[in-house]
Amino acid sequence: MTGFLDGFKVGHHTDEVNRTGCTVVLPPPGNVTSVDVRGSSPASRELILLDLERKLTEVHAVVLTGGSAFGLAAADGVVGWLAERDVGYDTMVARVPIVPAAVIFDLGSGNPDVRPGPHEGRAACDAATSSNIATGAVGAGTGATVGKWAGREDAVRGGLGIGRAEAGGMTVAALAVVNAVGDVVDADGRSIAGSSFDERQPRAPRAPGADDAGPVNTVLALVATHAHLDKREVKWLAGRGSDGVTTSVRPAHTRYDGDVCFAVAAPPRKEAVETNLDLLGVLATQAVAAAVRDAVRSR
Repeated sequence: MTGFLDGFKVGHHTDEVNRTGCTVVLPPPGNVTSVDVRGSSPASRELILLDLERKLTEVHAVVLTGGSAFGLAAADGVVGWLAERDVGYDTMVARVPIVPAAVIFDLGSGNPDVRPGPHEGRAACDAATSSNIATGAVGAGTGATVGKWAGREDAVRGGLGIGRAEAGGMTVAALAVVNAVGDVVDADGRSIAGSSFDERQPRAPRAPGADDAGPVNTVLALVATHAHLDKREVKWLAGRGSDGVTTSVRPAHTRYDGDVCFAVAAPPRKEAVETNLDLLGVLATQAVAAAVRDAVRSR
């Protein structure tokens, strides 16, 4: 168990029996949030609001969930939970919670008829904490698997991890849900979690998607920092977070992955150091790569 970043809360709902779950991140107010989508097969909700052309900059929660597109229903529970606490965008008529969500496909890991929904989203909010955050096969990472490039029967368990990188008085934290086609590799390129396919056996490995691999894989990530950034800078930071997936998963961002990386810049908690955006980008890449590796090491 570990912490994330000051002012942020993270909560899980874990269904170990059916091997699925969801995770909610509750950021501080006044944040600026955007997103980078690298995968060709994403399933999501409200991501369009995070585009640079859209007016809104602040979100009130981010949901990462299993259950494929069905699991997006978990965000309904998060919206209701926030609305009951009068948290949301002030429309002068009501406060409307802004809750982007993205999913992994874990239907083949457990019971495909059981997916996170509004009840599970609420439960994740109730469990949200700023410390002692569980990692491994929990929350949205419960049914995650990696190393499916040779076929799903050779996959091993993935999970959810947290990483952190610091330099120059700045800190970036990252959370990653790892359900990739590829293997997870260390900084030196050594596989630390991947396909159990044995090349000495007569069966030939299959290309991803050749049979049943399909669009069933994803790495979801979220990077967070305390800095005064505009939406364009935050979107650039999300891209550098996606680079952390590129360096820690091989192959990454395939046609069969739905990779999504959120970035959240919260107001500085104390006296802010001068922001070095390029350094923040390096830290985002490092933090996401660390979170991806933590996900499989914490299983």
